Amino acid sequence: MILKEVVVVEGRDDTVAIQRAVRADTIETRGSALSPEVIEQIKQIQKIRGIIVFTDPDYPGERIRKIISQEVPGVKHAFLTRDEARKNKNIGVENAKPEAIIKALQAAKTEWIEEPEEIISLERLLHEGLIGGAGSKERRTELGNILGIGYTNAKQLHKRLKMFQISNETFTGAMKMLREKE
Repeated sequence: MILKEVVVVEGRDDTVAIQRAVRADTIETRGSALSPEVIEQIKQIQKIRGIIVFTDPDYPGERIRKIISQEVPGVKHAFLTRDEARKNKNIGVENAKPEAIIKALQAAKTEWIEEPEEIISLERLLHEGLIGGAGSKERRTELGNILGIGYTNAKQLHKRLKMFQISNETFTGAMKMLREKE
């Protein structure tokens, strides 16, 4: 598999893991404090080839993802589950098997810039047991895996459903799958 887009990763080990799985160019952020030069490089490449943000499923990875989303609208996002990225107690893209990396890159979702036509409400998320209750964290984790949008807290879930234009129909189907697994 050859990618046209450039993949943004956190470090050299992530680049090695990506290149074991696919032929792709990468940009390494070298930590969660993104320099203005790296942001500018990402902006320029987004215009020419497109960007896929593929950071670790942990707090620093989410921080990088958020900064890039704010600075460079319209990028794609690829996600690994924590299990796919885990090796002993370490969580990172560098630990993922090539098959998991390929699957995540193929399922990369584009971040929409315009306001979506339909929005899954916070009330519906509460009604579905995804926020504010016992087991809601586990349900969000599984829903994130089903939808391919990564792990989220309650606020992030609402934002990602909107950001990736998850329709009511898609959300309802994912919730049905979630209930069948429980």
